[in-house]
Amino acid sequence: MTAPDELVLAGEFPAADHFRWQELVERVLRRADAVPQDHLGPVEDLLSTGTYDGLTLKPLYTSAEAPTTFPGLPPFTRGSRPDGHVAAGWDVRQRHADPATTGQVLLSDLEHGVTSLWLVAGAEGIPIGDLGTVLHDVYLDLAPVTLEAGADFRAAADEFLRLHAEKGIPDGEVRGNLGADPLGWQARTGLPVDLAAATELVNTRYPRLRTFVVDGLPYHRAGGSDAEELGAALAAAVAYLRALTDAGFDVDTAVGQLEFRFAATADQFGTIAKFRAARRLWSRVTEVVGARPVGQVQHAVTSPAMITARDPWVNMLRTTLACFAAGVGGADAVTVLPFDSAIGLPDAFARRIARNTQAVLLEESKLAGVIDPAGGSWYVETRTEELARAAWSWFQDIERAGGTAAALASGLVADRLAATWERRGANLATRTDPITGVSEFPNLAERAPVRPAPPERAGGGLPAHRYAEAYEDLRDRSDRVLADTGARPRVFLATLGPVAAHTARASFAANLFQAGGIETPTGGVLTDAETAVARFAESGAAVVCLCGSEKSYAELAEPVARALRAAGATRVLLAGPARELSEVDGFVFTGCDALAVLRDTLRTLGVPA
Repeated sequence: MTAPDELVLAGEFPAADHFRWQELVERVLRRADAVPQDHLGPVEDLLSTGTYDGLTLKPLYTSAEAPTTFPGLPPFTRGSRPDGHVAAGWDVRQRHADPATTGQVLLSDLEHGVTSLWLVAGAEGIPIGDLGTVLHDVYLDLAPVTLEAGADFRAAADEFLRLHAEKGIPDGEVRGNLGADPLGWQARTGLPVDLAAATELVNTRYPRLRTFVVDGLPYHRAGGSDAEELGAALAAAVAYLRALTDAGFDVDTAVGQLEFRFAATADQFGTIAKFRAARRLWSRVTEVVGARPVGQVQHAVTSPAMITARDPWVNMLRTTLACFAAGVGGADAVTVLPFDSAIGLPDAFARRIARNTQAVLLEESKLAGVIDPAGGSWYVETRTEELARAAWSWFQDIERAGGTAAALASGLVADRLAATWERRGANLATRTDPITGVSEFPNLAERAPVRPAPPERAGGGLPAHRYAEAYEDLRDRSDRVLADTGARPRVFLATLGPVAAHTARASFAANLFQAGGIETPTGGVLTDAETAVARFAESGAAVVCLCGSEKSYAELAEPVARALRAAGATRVLLAGPARELSEVDGFVFTGCDALAVLRDTLRTLGVPA
C-alpha cells in the first residue's frame, strides 16, 4: 500500500500541456470540417463565444489568467464578509406591490422563511396611508422593510418612521431602507430630480437605517448588458455620494447610506461574475473618495426581463438558477420574483414558491455553507475582472458626460442601451438566445393562469423590455384569431418521404411556427403530388412548408410545390438551407430570423396586427 501523502493525482498519466490540448482540439475540429479555410488564428478560438459587453468567453482558462484575493478583504471581490453567508445565510426578501396587501399576507411570508420585506408604496403599490395598517402586526425591529415609493419617497419615509416611533422602537434599532432613488426615477420616467431633497431624509439618529437604493434594474430592463447595468449604477452611486457630502455628511456616513440592487439572470456564471465585479468596482470608488474599506451592500432581484407570460411555470426554473447564482455571487439579500409576475399580481401559491425556492437552496442544498464557492475558478475570476473593467469604462463615459442625470437627459444612456437591445433582439429573433416555452418548445394548448392587473408603472424614460415580448405579441394575435373564429392560423407541413426522412425538419418547422401561435397539421407520409394536394385541402391551411430530406427534396420538392400552389397555397416555404427552387417562396432553417418568418406568415394569413 502506498502512503496517502505519496499519492499523486492522475500520476499515471503524462503531465497536462496546453499546447498538446490545442493540437487535440485542432485535430477534432478539422476532422469535423469545422475550421474555415480563411481562419488564421488558433482553432480553439472557434469554440469561444462573445457577450453583449464584448467579452470573449474562451473554452479553457488557466491559473496564469486569474488573480486571487480573500473573502472579507478589499477589494471584496470574494465577499463583503470573511465568513460569507455561513453564519445566517442571505436575507430572503419578498416584494409586495398589491394595493390590497394585508398584514396577514406579510405575516405569512415572515412565518415561512422570509426575513425582510420590500414594499412598493404610493401610486404604484400600497397606498402610503395604509402602511400603518399593513405593518401593524409586523415586528419591525426583527423584520426590516425596504421601501420603494418613486417620487413619493419623502411621504413614505415620514410614515415609515412614524410607525417605528409609534411602536416604541428605539432609534438605534430602526433598520431597513427608505428607498430614495431619484436617479432611478429619472431613468424610468425621464423627469428631472432634486438630489438635495433626498439627502434631507438622512438622519444620523438612525445608524442602522439606510436612505438610498441604487437601482440597476431600469438599465437592465431597458436591454442593457451586465457591464452597462453596473456602470450606470456606479455612476448613480457616485452622484449620491457627491450630494450627501455636499449636504455636510462625512464620506463614511455617505457610503453607509447606500444599498445596491442588481438583476440576477439565468446566466448563472454571468450573474456570479456580476455581483463579484460590482463589489470590486465599489471598493475602488470608496478607496478613491477616502472612505474606510467596506463591502458593497447588495440586493439581488431575479430578472424581470427574463420572466415570460407564456409557459410561466418555466420561470420557476429560471428564478432558481438566478437565485443560485446570486447566492454564490455573494448577494446580501435576494428577491425571487413569483413565476406569474409577468401576468399580473402574484397569488399566494406563486409567492410561496418564490420564498421556498430560497429555502431549498439555503436549508436543503446548504448553498450558504460554503464561502465564495466560485472563488478560485479561473473562468469566474477572469470573467469577473474583465466585466469590472468593461463596467468601469462605461462608468467613465457617464462621468465625462456630466454624471447620471446629465447622461440620462442627453440620451447618452438611452442610446447605448438601445444599441445593446437591438443586438439582443437580433439574437432573440434568430433564437441564438432561446427562450424555453416561448421561442423554443412552445405549448399552444397551455392554459395560462389569470391574475389581476398590477398598478400601472410610471413610464416616459427608459423602456422596460421583456425578452419574450415579441414572440408573446404573436401568440396574442393568434389567441385573438382563435377567440374570433374558433381556430388558430395554420401552416401545412408537407412531409415528404418516409418518417425517418422528414421527422427532423418537420419537428424543427413545427417548433418554429408554433412559437408564433401557428398550428402545424402534417401530411403524414407524402410520396406524390396528388396525395399532398389532398392532405393540404383537409388541413384548412393556406401556407405550406415542405419538410423532408435532401433526397426527397430533389425528387419531390418542385412538383409538390407546383401542385400545392395550383391547389390554392398562397405561400410555399421549405425547411432547410436556401437553394434554387423556382416554386419555393422562402426557407426556414437554424439561425434564420424566426420573428420575420412568423410575422410574414401571419401577414400572409391575414391575421390582424
